[in-house]
Amino acid sequence: MALKAGDSAPEFELPAVAGEVQIIVRSRDYLDKQNLVVTFHPLDWTPT
Repeated sequence: MALKAGDSAPEFELPAVAGEVQIIVRSRDYLDKQNLVVTFHPLDWTPT
């Protein structure tokens, strides 16, 4: 399913690290509370 500019993002869950703690970030936790910007950085933290 391709998204277009202005479309709402589908719900998602992603693993993340906050300090030394591993957490799960859920898009629904931000729904109607804050703006959420999702960016993708291919190959970040990948040895070259």
